[in-house]
Amino acid sequence: MVTIILLLSCDFWAVKNVTGRLMVGLRWWNHIDEDGKSHWVFESRKESSQENKTVSEAESRIFWLGLIACSVLWVIFAFSALFSFTVKWLAVVIMGVVLQGANLYGYIRCKVRSRKHLTSMATSYFGKQFLRQNTGDDQTS
Repeated sequence: MVTIILLLSCDFWAVKNVTGRLMVGLRWWNHIDEDGKSHWVFESRKESSQENKTVSEAESRIFWLGLIACSVLWVIFAFSALFSFTVKWLAVVIMGVVLQGANLYGYIRCKVRSRKHLTSMATSYFGKQFLRQNTGDDQTS
């Protein structure tokens, strides 16, 4: 039981700190300021080249499939342990559900925030282009 919990912790750390950053360019963490308030930080990398994007799409699908499948598997294990009344394994299963659920939640928040950030960047860019066109036309007339 202790070995499984240690392996779960290692998996959580590896997915959160290494795999997520390398495969999908997302990372998240919790920061506590001087006042004791908890702040969640979500980051995503910028897309740089077309070649990197094609590799990233396949890796991204593998990452998300693995993350979701493991979370679903741990929930199935939780219901199995609960309904079969194997209380001794319930602690391990709850630990698995919590750690996988935390990773899934964190990466979903990163994905949502990165899309909002890209949308606001695009809106800002097109707004500036629109203003430049209109102010440029007014100066030439």
